[in-house]
Amino acid sequence: MPRLLGPLTQAVTYTRWLHLLIGAAIPLMGAFITPGLSSPSLVAWLQIALQPIPLVVAAALLLPSLRRAEGLQARLMLFPGQHARVPGDQEDSGISVAPSASWRDRGRTALWAVLRLEAGCAAGYVTVQCLGTALALVGAASSESGEDPGLLLPLPAPHPANALLVPVPILVLLGVMVVAGRLMTSAARRLLGPSPVERLAALEERTEQLLERNRIARELHDSIGHALTVAVVQAGAARAAADPGFTDRALGAIEETGRAALEDLERVLRVLREDGQPASRRPTLADAGQLLDSARASGAKVDTEVTGPLERLPGPVSREAYRMLQEALTNVLRHAGPVPVRVRLAVDETALEVDVRNALPTGGEVTGRGGSGLRGIRERATLLGGRATTGPRDGEWQVHVELPLG
Repeated sequence: MPRLLGPLTQAVTYTRWLHLLIGAAIPLMGAFITPGLSSPSLVAWLQIALQPIPLVVAAALLLPSLRRAEGLQARLMLFPGQHARVPGDQEDSGISVAPSASWRDRGRTALWAVLRLEAGCAAGYVTVQCLGTALALVGAASSESGEDPGLLLPLPAPHPANALLVPVPILVLLGVMVVAGRLMTSAARRLLGPSPVERLAALEERTEQLLERNRIARELHDSIGHALTVAVVQAGAARAAADPGFTDRALGAIEETGRAALEDLERVLRVLREDGQPASRRPTLADAGQLLDSARASGAKVDTEVTGPLERLPGPVSREAYRMLQEALTNVLRHAGPVPVRVRLAVDETALEVDVRNALPTGGEVTGRGGSGLRGIRERATLLGGRATTGPRDGEWQVHVELPLG
């Protein structure tokens, strides 16, 4: 019983009922003009329901904004809110509020307009018949015979017991409106739902959001991970050296690296907040000197070879290459410590080559080298149409990246 009577206590039932009745507004206005509502016959009722069809079809085909109006009204009245939702309905109504972008959308809108018009006429007729029957039963219960109300169903003979039948047509009306509202909701999802073009655009937007989140996560991993690694290595080296001069240099390197990491963090947070402020410039490969100086300050002996103009690299290639080099140097400090490192940056007309090599830790241990950092290097290279290889080679650990410039 609660399951059957539950819809009667939900606001969505009555907003859907009202949505149906609004659909009969245009036929009702036409009925006042012709054929009139004094004593319409069955043919007159059909004329009332059918004569507005050309008008609504023409409006749907000629006015793309009609789809937006119908979508907004359907969202508000067929899906009025969480407090009035029908159990089982999804959070997303699945109704588009964009104007018609194609003739297919206009055709679907026209079908919806005709369906809503005819459903509104039917809902209005059923409402009048059921409410009229209930009122007629009240009159029949008073043992008074009046004029024929012109109802579809015959009335019983006047008797006080007819008062017990008064709730029946009202309950029938409510049941019909519950079913009709659910059917119209399902039809709205089909006819007013996003078109394939809109679904594709939404999918592309979602993909872009996911890619942006992955990029931000990689940048935070590279920047903050590099800063923490440098700080740990510098602090450990300063404590082991017990040299005030070395300690001052180590603290200076920690401060500089930490400041750069804070700038990266502030830039990423500004992007996430979307507060309208311009984001600070992202570092490029032309700023690689800071990374190399930071690694040298940590005790690593860095030998650098640069071939070609780094400042002429395309922006995306230069920025991503900077992060790859940063992650490669971070891995050296994290897993091998202050060991000799050879960095080669080569630029020609077609490609950029980044090669970082360092001696393997004592005993040739290479465990821990398969984490998210190296995976991020390979993902960055793949997104730019290049390739990256990592692993031991000739007694050294190598990170080799090739990125096309086209």
